[in-house]
Amino acid sequence: MNVLDGTETVLKEAKQPLHYEEITKRLLETGLWQTTGKTPEATVRGALGTDIRKRGPNSRFQRTDKGMFALRVWGSSQPKPGTPFETDTDTRPPRKRLSFNDATEQVLEKFSDKKPMHYRDVADRALALGLIQTTGKTPAATLYAQVIQEIQRRTRQGERPRFVQHGRGYVGLSKWMSTGLAFQINRHNEQVRKQLLDRLGKMAPADFESLIGSLLAKLGFEDVEVTEQGGDGGIDVRGTLVIGDVIRTRMAVQVKRWKKNIQAPTVQQVRGSLGTH
Repeated sequence: MNVLDGTETVLKEAKQPLHYEEITKRLLETGLWQTTGKTPEATVRGALGTDIRKRGPNSRFQRTDKGMFALRVWGSSQPKPGTPFETDTDTRPPRKRLSFNDATEQVLEKFSDKKPMHYRDVADRALALGLIQTTGKTPAATLYAQVIQEIQRRTRQGERPRFVQHGRGYVGLSKWMSTGLAFQINRHNEQVRKQLLDRLGKMAPADFESLIGSLLAKLGFEDVEVTEQGGDGGIDVRGTLVIGDVIRTRMAVQVKRWKKNIQAPTVQQVRGSLGTH
């Protein structure tokens, strides 16, 4: 049973409005809802708030006071617009909206006690606090995808990511890893990436092209041929990509060591030199 269906059952049995903390307690005690998250109360409050905000009068639930929820069919008195509990927040000016990743960092800093949190709990907390705003129907999945993308992007760039994946949807901050084996491995990998990047930047062009040819062979290319410099219209390496011993595709590769994006004329030059590749 999901959290909204479970909450409806709890409220029907209670026959009166309940605070979201009490709703959470009864959900867990009766087994109507299960979670591995460390902040179930925030998850319940976030789910109810999101449902009311998105569905409006079509929501099964309504707020009757700050943190208090009831079933809409009861016809309980609703808060007047502008009252403090209308959005279950205080009366301070609205917070500045953050990116999903910045919101994740802020939630982890303030509410995780330096322990990994499940991405769904992070998203629920961020929504409840008004740190993020989205019209998407899967904000938690979007948040998690963006966290992973940032980890991958910064890793490719040789930078230390802000976040660390701990498996099964749990994420934490990399700066917490200041001691222990995991920290030592991460620091060693950062040093190796930096050394490799420096070495690649200092290699002679011919040596660099030969290295890329060897790399392509390790990735599954066959018949790899490094062309002579300046003799093939910008194509540096040719080979056949073999996939599953069935698909064989002739490929042409141009090797580049640029610190900025490749410009359109260079891409056009490669396309003009492809031939049958």
